[in-house]
Amino acid sequence: MIYQGKAFKVLALEDGIVELRFDLEGESVNKFNQLAIEDLNAAIEAIKADSSVQGVVLTSGKDGVFIVGADIMEFTSTFKQADEELMNMVLSVNKVFNGLEDLDMPTVAAINGSALGGGFEVCLAADFRVISTKGGVGLPEVKLGIYPGWGGTVRLPRLIGADNAVEWIAGGREQKPAAALKVGAVDAVVAPEKLLESAISLVKSALSGDLDFRARKEEKKAPLKLPMLESLMVFETCMGVVRQQAGPNIPAPVAAVKTIKKHAELPRDEAIEVEAKGFVKLAKTPEADVFVNLFLNDQMLKKKAKGMAKIASKVEKAAVLGAGIMGGGIAYQSAYKGTPILMKDIAQEGLDLGLTEATKLLSKRVARGRMDPAKMGQVLNSIVPTLSYSEFKDVDVVVEAVVENVKVKKAVLADVENHVREDAVLTSNTSTISITELAKDLKRPENFCGMHFFNPVHAMPLVEVIRGEKTSDKTVATVVAYAQKMGKTAIVVNDCPGFLVNRVLFPYFGGFASLVKDGANFHKVDKVMERFGWPMGPAYLLDVVGIDTGFHAEQVMAEGFPDRMTRDWKSAMDVMYEAGRFGQKTGSGFYKYEMDKKGKPKKLVDDSVPALISGVVGEAKEFDDQEIIERMMVPLCMETIRAYEDGIVATPAEADLALLNGIGFPIFRGGALKYIDTMGVDTFVELADKYAHISPLYAPTEKLREMARAGKTFYGV
Repeated sequence: MIYQGKAFKVLALEDGIVELRFDLEGESVNKFNQLAIEDLNAAIEAIKADSSVQGVVLTSGKDGVFIVGADIMEFTSTFKQADEELMNMVLSVNKVFNGLEDLDMPTVAAINGSALGGGFEVCLAADFRVISTKGGVGLPEVKLGIYPGWGGTVRLPRLIGADNAVEWIAGGREQKPAAALKVGAVDAVVAPEKLLESAISLVKSALSGDLDFRARKEEKKAPLKLPMLESLMVFETCMGVVRQQAGPNIPAPVAAVKTIKKHAELPRDEAIEVEAKGFVKLAKTPEADVFVNLFLNDQMLKKKAKGMAKIASKVEKAAVLGAGIMGGGIAYQSAYKGTPILMKDIAQEGLDLGLTEATKLLSKRVARGRMDPAKMGQVLNSIVPTLSYSEFKDVDVVVEAVVENVKVKKAVLADVENHVREDAVLTSNTSTISITELAKDLKRPENFCGMHFFNPVHAMPLVEVIRGEKTSDKTVATVVAYAQKMGKTAIVVNDCPGFLVNRVLFPYFGGFASLVKDGANFHKVDKVMERFGWPMGPAYLLDVVGIDTGFHAEQVMAEGFPDRMTRDWKSAMDVMYEAGRFGQKTGSGFYKYEMDKKGKPKKLVDDSVPALISGVVGEAKEFDDQEIIERMMVPLCMETIRAYEDGIVATPAEADLALLNGIGFPIFRGGALKYIDTMGVDTFVELADKYAHISPLYAPTEKLREMARAGKTFYGV
């Protein structure tokens, strides 16, 4: 053995070729922390010092993964350092990667699994790359609000061209082996068992002169080969596309394009300095702080789910009660992700509607080239429509998705309980009805919980898993595991009116209602909130949700929280409801809707609405954008705080992830509690007090005041 450290080993293979193996002690995956970087440097120095070494194969000692990137906890803690210190850290890592690239011998990265971020950047420093069919590569740093800082923006454009590199870096997606081979990011794709053999063969080809490894090194160290006029066209075109896709509030993708353009005409070492300066600047932005926090939240949630999985029962067959659009969507999602499902209804018409919905969703995937037509048939065959309970004896989980009526749901749940195994889990896809109440007539309430999907099921990532008073931990764990298997983000919440998401959403609608009552133009409110980052303004959102649905849900909220969600005045939504204008489903609400060429409802201004709501709207008043934002956001944020204080949701991270995945809270703001932390808890309390005269929805809680006085934050930083 030429070198052995705690992260890297250098092992002799054959004919002067060595294996530079990354196998980080005490970890299930390889990631670059300070120890690993120092160890890699020492390993490279050992290789340089041994005259018998003629070639290097970089490998991973972890099965199924190459290098997942930097150790985020350690890496992002350096973001708080002074600019000069952070710059020195980034350049010190680059010096190590440059050391690998500058070895006077051929180097090959043998990528056996995911090589992401810094894990792919070290591969780019090698002369050649061979990847397993089970591998993947990518630079996902923009998802952390930054861009690659260890040479990724420098080397990748020189390997695959500026346009391809911009697409990879600005998109931040992991690329499959075939896509990487197509653009030249890797040199070969092989079966996993052939990976090391193929890498060694590449080294030998380079040593024999069949492959010019020195030319490869020089290509990456030289300026980008792009004529000036072509360069101008490429970067201007890329900039326009990236700016449009990223939007005005996510700076990292655009910054990456600007950086690549800035260092395109520079040699490697100077280009890396340009990259590092831009990286340091991005690392200090509020957006980077938010996106890193989101990543850590997501990791925490996955760790929590992994712990639950230890007690969860296997879900190999499911059932949904109530077909139609919602039932069909649930059936599609379950079957598409690999869990066969029965779809039961009391009428053939319902089954037909559910199957039509599933077929439509699958057909869209096929039309877009995202699914093999043969697989579509397999998925449809795993959705079994039925009018009886005859096949329910081997079902593991049942999702009740019938009409939102407590008596009907209770009857259906009690009925199905008699037709499933004693250990089967029952769930209700209710958005407002108490899980504890629904469990009262069940023989095994410990096997029952809520499983609240959001519409449309295939598009909305969140599932609220609602624990009733008697729900067991095993039931919750089983449903979380099933939701994850369906490709959903599962957030566990306790039972209360509206659970978490709807409970928080309706104070937001309350803020909207009071603004309109006070004379605000609802079109302007929509535009302001969309500029703030919401996918749609509150009036448009009510139309999409359904005015009738909103009206009934608001009554549930008012009954559950009468101190702050009851109002003694008529709102614009009430007028819409009484007029039968239920939004998109009826073709009119706050807006009117017509089908476009693709068969989707197109929102249009309805000139009749001002007269319709004139009786409940005060004298027209011009509100500035900031006041609209404050009056809309404070009630939503305050209710999130109350739900957290009440123990409805366990952590700030889960509260924020629920809002991001359930109602489209602006991602670059990180969720309601991160949004408060960013502005400062004391500042938020002052803001809430400013509007407390409008409604109790705005009033700060005493615990929040205590946090403000103590200088505390929700995320403890």
